[in-house]
Amino acid sequence: MMAEASVPRTLLWSLYEHVAMAMGLLVLVLFCLIWLPFALALQFVLPRQLGRRVGRWMIAFGFRLYLNFLQAVCSSRFDLSELDALREQGPLILVANHPSLIDAVLVVSRLPNAVCVMKADLMNNLLLGSAARLAGYIRNDGPVEMVVHATETLQQGAHLLLFPEGTRTTHFPLDACSSSTALISRRSGIPVQTLLIDFSTPYLGKDWPIWRKPRLPLSFSVRLGKRFEPAEDAAAFTRELEAYLREACGHCGHLS
Repeated sequence: MMAEASVPRTLLWSLYEHVAMAMGLLVLVLFCLIWLPFALALQFVLPRQLGRRVGRWMIAFGFRLYLNFLQAVCSSRFDLSELDALREQGPLILVANHPSLIDAVLVVSRLPNAVCVMKADLMNNLLLGSAARLAGYIRNDGPVEMVVHATETLQQGAHLLLFPEGTRTTHFPLDACSSSTALISRRSGIPVQTLLIDFSTPYLGKDWPIWRKPRLPLSFSVRLGKRFEPAEDAAAFTRELEAYLREACGHCGHLS
């Protein structure tokens, strides 16, 4: 009797997971479309510095609304409270592991003066590009230019968000880290604050196609890790940072 009763519940839950996935993706696209014409217009209307402040605040506000929607409707849980301690601090280089496409959303939702380093194809994307350019996000297609622009952004008091693996993690707990973090820290003289992203399942990870439904409930949290003083030797700093993240991220995941 109990086994028979569990079948429809399982089927209904699986159906709900499909519906929640579709709703979550559609709402994110809707938020981007709503902001797109305003972000495009404001690039030509507002002074650059004011436009960047407005653009960053609106992205953080929109991401926070989006996560609230996922919690209310899509059986998702987010524990991001530790990030609040960084809001009045700065500038800082924020470095995190990268299990999922949602990672930047988690961090930026709590830090309204955060700037991301983004892949060039995302900066050129019709849906995302205007908002990213208004907010002063940084392209990663020119290493020297990226370091220069990142340093300028930090000198203006922003938080700079970097994923040192360069892309979502393929071989958990961590892929090899690039030297970009060390080069930016050495040039700017700014400390590096590590962030540790925990997850119940690596939804929208490198090997998780966008059409594959999540396993709900979905849980993410972000913890504050070790803070490193500004880099002096880029190679040694990169080795130390990677070793720390690899050890710390070995305990990430499997949230209940």
